[in-house]
Amino acid sequence: MRDHCRLDWPRRRAMGKVAAVTVVTAVAALATGCGGTAGPPHAAPPPPVQPVHVPAAQIARLPAATTYGTTAAAPPDPAPFAPETGFVLHPEVTRVVYSRPGGPPVAELPVTELGSPTWVPVVAAQPGWDLVLLPARPNRSTGWIYLGGGGLQTAYSAYQVQINLATLRLTVLDAGHSLGSWTVADGTAGTPTPTGRTFLLASLAPRHPTYSPLILPLGTHSDTLSTYGGGPGTVGLHGWPDAAVFGHAASHGCVRVPPAALRALSRIPLGSPVIITS
Repeated sequence: MRDHCRLDWPRRRAMGKVAAVTVVTAVAALATGCGGTAGPPHAAPPPPVQPVHVPAAQIARLPAATTYGTTAAAPPDPAPFAPETGFVLHPEVTRVVYSRPGGPPVAELPVTELGSPTWVPVVAAQPGWDLVLLPARPNRSTGWIYLGGGGLQTAYSAYQVQINLATLRLTVLDAGHSLGSWTVADGTAGTPTPTGRTFLLASLAPRHPTYSPLILPLGTHSDTLSTYGGGPGTVGLHGWPDAAVFGHAASHGCVRVPPAALRALSRIPLGSPVIITS
């Protein structure tokens, strides 16, 4: 069973809007003649596919689905530019990630990412299973999470961040309504910003900020840099002290945003969808 709840926001992050998830079951009757005789009942849905048993020793050898990890056996995103569902998932304990429902394990999803609670977006579902985006390399990696056994929270985020690299515009939407649109800076031709759907992975507030009071890593990486500044080449959203960069390709792949955009982004819950188009 899913534990539908409000998101457990990381520290240093304002609360965003989360819609409660309500499941409604509708029962329809087929009436015939004056007596209104009910038709035959619908067949019960088949039970969910059960996951294969993974021994603890094997789990310990699985790659971690983190921004530092590589999940080479994880399936690629089947629709990298499709809208995300808005549903997000948080493991309260480390969970095994599978290649498909009932298939082999490919990774483990930890409870935290970069010091923030792990929230990953759900992009597809079938009974008993959710397909989620993973923050590991290669970009656009996905995996299936079995929903049975407890230890999972799910919620819904009405927010979406849209980044158009052709126009260098970032737009924040809440339930389809624009909260603002800003001119930003993206990656240079040699270090381009990767495209496709991704998500807000973490929220970092540097103790001694040099260029931005808040850094928002995404679940995607540079396609040209394997490492940068001691990190794994994670692409993020952050501010920049020189406004002259906005409207230009100027970064190593991150998206530099003006102060008003950063304030809007700071209110968006982790796991919320970000789609980058060219």
